[in-house]
Amino acid sequence: MAEKVLVAMSGGVDSSVAAYLLQQQGYACIGVTMRLYENETAGIPRGHTCCSLDDVEDARAVAYDLGMPYYVLNFTEEFDEKVIRKFVQVYQNGGTPNPCIDCNRYLKFDHLLNRARELGCDYIATGHYVQRWQDENGRWGLRKNDDPGKDQSYVLYSLTQDQLAHTLFPLGGMHKDAVRAIAEEQGLCNARKHDSQDICFVPDGDYAAFLERYTGQPMQPGNFVNEQGHVIGRHKGAARYTIGQRKGLGISAETRLFVSGKNMAENTVTVGLESALFRSSLLADEWNWIAAPPAVGQPLPCTARTRYHQPERPATATLLPDGRVRVDFAAPQRAIAPGQAVVLYNGESVIGGGTILNVE
Repeated sequence: MAEKVLVAMSGGVDSSVAAYLLQQQGYACIGVTMRLYENETAGIPRGHTCCSLDDVEDARAVAYDLGMPYYVLNFTEEFDEKVIRKFVQVYQNGGTPNPCIDCNRYLKFDHLLNRARELGCDYIATGHYVQRWQDENGRWGLRKNDDPGKDQSYVLYSLTQDQLAHTLFPLGGMHKDAVRAIAEEQGLCNARKHDSQDICFVPDGDYAAFLERYTGQPMQPGNFVNEQGHVIGRHKGAARYTIGQRKGLGISAETRLFVSGKNMAENTVTVGLESALFRSSLLADEWNWIAAPPAVGQPLPCTARTRYHQPERPATATLLPDGRVRVDFAAPQRAIAPGQAVVLYNGESVIGGGTILNVE
């Protein structure tokens, strides 16, 4: 009997081709779309997110063409609890959240895997561009995609051994052009569909407007201060600004100024010269090891990435007794933002990652 796979179908070309390839490999596939957020009621244009009615219709059409059963699963409550509320909280605490990582951690590879097991499936599958592998000891690993422009290993560092053992990535090792070519050859309706934006629940990327609408509270203006603590202007709400930001500050100065810090308790935003953005160390929590963890206190040479698509930089990671991880870079790094993820690599393979707590 063929092994059963629950395929997460967003309505885009990647997950559609993933479903097709799995069928060609002999798997019995069931297509599902996770309904995460009511986009239309939030004023988000149809066809510009990963959860619109157009996307559901495209996923349903592809599943029909492939002869697959297809369902829509309502995860709106879980998404609100695990992703949106955390997104709001991190911004309110002065950080820069990454909701796509939380969506992967709590929805796609947790709730969806549980649902797959309820349906008697052996695996779940997604259209992520990443490769899984297994070492001689049976431990599962995660490897970067061969096409660096489409590598998505950074947002999947939270995968556990159990999740990796029961997840398939059919597009691992492929290039986007090859995926679109397959979609066109098979006559899939979304062969030329554009890629969706990352944050599906934020209209037009206006995070501040979303925060005000979600909380029902307008952002409070406050003071811009320099590195010495002197007031040099007024801001429109501290959560509107991110570490490293230069444009849109509205401050008249002889030199270029950048956001270098925020004090949410005092509602101040610190600005300074670009040199103030560089830090050599960070502390991270909510850590997940994909590779076998090092001994506590034992320095681990690696490369590290603190932003999606950012080149990795040489670093040393140290596991602390409380489970947090300290990362020391060989050279100072620009605009490391608390709330974002730091992911460690050994060559092409993911070692692990966590959420940046603070920087030094």
